[in-house]
Amino acid sequence: MLYLAKHWIAVLISPLTASFLIVVIGVVCRLSRRPRLARILFIAAAVVVYVGSISVVGDALLAPLEHRYPPLRQDLPPPAAGYVVVLGSGYGPHDGVPITAALDGDGLARVVEAVRLARRLPDARLVVSGGAPPGQSAPALGYAEMARDLGISEASLVVLDRALDTREEAQAIAALVGNAPFILVTSAYHTPRAVQELRLAGVRPIPAPTGQLMGSLNGVIWRAWLPNSDGLRKVERALHEYIGLAALAAHPG
Repeated sequence: MLYLAKHWIAVLISPLTASFLIVVIGVVCRLSRRPRLARILFIAAAVVVYVGSISVVGDALLAPLEHRYPPLRQDLPPPAAGYVVVLGSGYGPHDGVPITAALDGDGLARVVEAVRLARRLPDARLVVSGGAPPGQSAPALGYAEMARDLGISEASLVVLDRALDTREEAQAIAALVGNAPFILVTSAYHTPRAVQELRLAGVRPIPAPTGQLMGSLNGVIWRAWLPNSDGLRKVERALHEYIGLAALAAHPG
């Protein structure tokens, strides 16, 4: 139930969903002969859509999240660690689609970065994490397939495919790694919440954020003020993380 509730909240905080609900309420007001309130709601819906789908707002919301932990330096060897752990994202395999398409964009960036780091640490094991509710495919299984294709041996691979959210992933990872140092790979915007969850679980990860979303307009500044799917994605990702961080602060256990 908690898993479903979190997903419903994620849907409802989307600017498009929120604006649609505002419009529905506005239509009801219009039919109820309350035209002034209806006009206010229609304008509010337009403002929500615009503000919620421009990169200027998305970048402003993402900045505190993505700048919290810097990426590992490319010109230096990775920190010594017994494990490289990659957290789950979306995975939807079906016939005729390669693994690179079955993983969502965040998941693909995460697992490729994790494999890259694991190959630079020959003695480290790669831990792929992420479960799914009944009837869906666990992201950890997609990660494992991708890792094998990229040269990770079966002996170096650990699959944790039961956890349904970040908190459950943190608990499973803590039970596996114990006191061993490990590198944590996840999306940059997700890293602050993931690190907090893992610290609460009793372990101290070495963050290796990847898949940064900020600055993805190739320097075309004026496009940052136009509504677009990139801006919407940024705002949705950031709002989801802020709600998760607020929930974590309210109920740290």
